Amino acid sequence: MTRRSFLTLACSVMVLSACGFQLRGQQDYAFKRLAIAGAPAPVAARLTRMVQGGSDTVVVESTANADAILTMSEGRGVSTLTMNSQGLVEEYEISYSLSYQLVGKDGTVLIPQSMIALNRAMTYSNQYATAKGAEVDLLIADMQNDAVDQLTRRLSLVRSLHPAPGQQVPSVAPRIPLPSPPL
Repeated sequence: MTRRSFLTLACSVMVLSACGFQLRGQQDYAFKRLAIAGAPAPVAARLTRMVQGGSDTVVVESTANADAILTMSEGRGVSTLTMNSQGLVEEYEISYSLSYQLVGKDGTVLIPQSMIALNRAMTYSNQYATAKGAEVDLLIADMQNDAVDQLTRRLSLVRSLHPAPGQQVPSVAPRIPLPSPPL
């Protein structure tokens, strides 16, 4: 029995390594003290945990003590996706955007104004209006978590606090939103 479990474990490890799976590991940010400005509380809390927990960078309150300042703002929206033959809404599209810019303490733009845009589709029924309201909150929280994960990967692309003109991290403008996933 132990030989079978060892073979199973060995095969699992080989499959995971063959597909390119890799643990997130330790990030090495160019800045050691980061100030976060304008972020909503849940986004700032998760970003602080991700940055401090996965690197030697510390999130500070004061911009005067920071090596880099991350300025953020968010946007939310709900739009009708589909309607039935009686004109009642059957699906909504929930959208979330996180706009950000990273600037060094001397005013050097490290990441120009960029945006992360996400959307989710949600079915709707008047019969379950209260539950659907809670579902919207869960979808927004999920999109916030996704946006923070993407943002931490973008922050790791900054290699220097004083980049040469061609070494600046390019901004990311939102493309046309992806079509809503099928339900």
